[in-house]
Order: sequence, then structure tokens, then C-alpha cells
Amino acid sequence: MPTVKINRRLLNRDKLEAEITAEAVRVFAECGYEGTSIATVAENAGLSKQNLMYYFPTKQALYQRVLDEVLDEWLARMESLADAAQDPREVLRAYVQAKLKFSRENPWASRVYAMEVISGAPLYGGQIQSRVVPLVRKDIEVFEQWIAAGKMAPVNATHLLFAIWAMTQSYADFSAQMALVLNRKQLTKKDFDDAEKVIVDMVLAAISVPRSACGDAP
Repeated sequence: MPTVKINRRLLNRDKLEAEITAEAVRVFAECGYEGTSIATVAENAGLSKQNLMYYFPTKQALYQRVLDEVLDEWLARMESLADAAQDPREVLRAYVQAKLKFSRENPWASRVYAMEVISGAPLYGGQIQSRVVPLVRKDIEVFEQWIAAGKMAPVNATHLLFAIWAMTQSYADFSAQMALVLNRKQLTKKDFDDAEKVIVDMVLAAISVPRSACGDAP
């Protein structure tokens, strides 16, 4: 019985922390780090400030948790790139799809991360340096193996990733501008589907190996 009580307590804590971070994401995205107060997040979450601070003692701890969740999601997708045994076309297609899905389903989270980076990553630069950079280098090594094996055109893999990030994340970070251009209140699923086709086609064209180079030409 004590074990059951402990498990329930942990589940309740996880649920409450998830609710807090869900509110924090929106406030950080709308107000920025400096403009966000623990009191505002607590009020939005239906908690007292003191109660919220039991789970997140400081604003920076809450901000760190929000960014950790964004980065955890993105790194999980990047890890799928680092498999030289896979077909680069299918791997990159799936990666673009996953990035756009995140932008559609978690626009506030993407914007919080973007604001941190645009400001020079003063509070999260260390995490980016220690977690993102090694994985990018691992992915680039796989891209180079694909290139050497003739599975992928000799492109600059680093800038290919930069381009994919820019194209997919802009559908969260700059969705308001896109919606204005499209003369609607917000982007629709069809907009994301259309974006996916264009971006995937561009990426696959960039890595496409000429048929003659593969020995397929008559």
C-alpha cells in the first residue's frame, strides 16, 4: 500500500508540473523571460505563487524546464538522423514531417526557444552547446557516410540542417505573419501539409544524386 501511495503522489506531481509548464510556455512566449512573473504563471495555472514555487523554486528553474522539454523533443528527432543504414531520403522526409508537426502542435514552445536564441541564449547557451552540438556533429558524420556511399549528393550537411530548421520552425515562430499573408486568422492543417510537400521536395532535390552517378543511366 505505501508503494501505491508513493506512485500516486508521483503521478499527481508529474500531472501538476505538466500543467504548470503548459501555462508557463504561453506566458514566456508572449512576455519573454524578463516580462514573465511567477505570479502570473501561478494565477493562470490556478495555483498560489507559494504553491507553484514548491515545484519550481525560481523563475529560471521553470524556464529551464520549459526549454528542456523543447530540446528533448528536438534532439529525439535528430537522433533518428544518425543511422547510416537508413535511406537518407526517407530519414530526411520523416525529419521534416516531425519538425513541422512540432511547429503545428507546440508553437508556443518553439517561440520560447527562438526568443532565447535570438537574444544570444544567455540562460540556455550552455545546454545548447553541450547537447545540440555533439548530436549535430554525429548527424553530419552520417551525412558524410551517405555522400561517400553515393546515396546523397555532396552538400554541406551543416547548412542543410540549418535550412531545415529555418524552414520548419518558421511555421511556428512566424505563423502570425504567414496567416496575415494568407488572409486568415491562423494557419490550417492544409497549410502545414502544403508546406511539408514544398520543403520535402526542396530537401530531396538538394540531396538527390544524378542518375548517371549511380550507374542507373542507360
